[in-house]
Amino acid sequence: MDSSTTQNNNKELILIRITGEDRPGLTASVTEILAKYDTTILDIGQADIHNTLSLGILCMTQEEYSGHIMKELLFKASSLGVTIRFYPISSEEYESWVRMQGKNRYILTLLGRKLTAKQISATTKILSEHDMNIDAIKRLTGRIPLNEYESRTRACIEFSVRGTPRDKNAMQASLMKMSRELDVDFSFQLDNMYRRMRRLICFDMDSTLIETEVIDELAMRAGVGDKVKEITERAMRGEIDFNESFIERVALLKGLDISVMQDIAEHLPITEGVERLMHVLKQYGYKIAILSGGFTYFGNHLAKNFGIDYVYANELEVIDGKLTGRHLGDIVDGKRKAELLRLIAQVEKVDIAQTIAVGDGANDLPMLGVAGLGIAYHAKPKVVETAEQSINTMGLDGVLYFLGFKDSYLSM
Repeated sequence: MDSSTTQNNNKELILIRITGEDRPGLTASVTEILAKYDTTILDIGQADIHNTLSLGILCMTQEEYSGHIMKELLFKASSLGVTIRFYPISSEEYESWVRMQGKNRYILTLLGRKLTAKQISATTKILSEHDMNIDAIKRLTGRIPLNEYESRTRACIEFSVRGTPRDKNAMQASLMKMSRELDVDFSFQLDNMYRRMRRLICFDMDSTLIETEVIDELAMRAGVGDKVKEITERAMRGEIDFNESFIERVALLKGLDISVMQDIAEHLPITEGVERLMHVLKQYGYKIAILSGGFTYFGNHLAKNFGIDYVYANELEVIDGKLTGRHLGDIVDGKRKAELLRLIAQVEKVDIAQTIAVGDGANDLPMLGVAGLGIAYHAKPKVVETAEQSINTMGLDGVLYFLGFKDSYLSM
């Protein structure tokens, strides 16, 4: 037996687990002892819940030193008031753990006004049924107020999971069913470099950035509100062709004075969370676009208020200060939205995997499907059924958690 084999056989793997009240310098005290014996750290992880520490260290040391290390650590743990446990790890167990590193890693995000044990139990059961193993759990939102009835409360946790789903479509369907039944939102994403480097986000406008359909607001001022609203709802549900419905609705606006458009723009009901979302996206360098089947007049108004970089929507024809009932140029429908997303990504030199699309209607489905991350926001049933991610329980700033932002990162 050569010297290298002998030296390797004299190595011992030890898993050290420390629990107790967290305090500054605890990790430094432990690793200082390990450093005395030239210990190799193979893995280390720490979690802190309500000032209670859980620290794990997997280390490799010479067998002749292991007794000294454990003795010194026990004394140090006693002086620090924490509990310490030691677990021997075989080389076979370690090699099996190393082989797990090659498996796919996913991020599953749970988001709601509050999170309950029932929601987490149902989610983790689905993961288990599809042979997915949870590596880590992280809270993204700040500490939750005891008054759970606070209307703007947000609760979000992120699971890091490994493995290959037994049937990804079936797992997605189970998560969607759980989401509907237990009033919680989720996102299931492959954890790769693109997820961490999103750069372009494209929003629908009506019923996404604003809590209304502008064409319905215009129609009410023109005295044809009920008729237009009925056509709009059928189009958003995907029951009739969008372009056909658009031409039909715009024709009903003929004769409306353009001063009405300014009044509507100044009183648009902005969706909950938009101001916070836009502030953070701009702060972190995202390019932002509005891709809307609505009208450029209102998209430009939002762009000015929130620093949005691109606006593509439909242009209403105006003659002598009144709407003619016609539009100018091509209609921005679902197909055009997807084309525009690709075009802007190309202009900005952004990989399509780094793009995000957010919308609520059937005409948003093409761009949700093209984007690296497509999010249905308070969407129509047909859209929720098709989209892989959806937000139904809270404001639009919920998008930030699907991007991995923690409340502690955000200055607003």
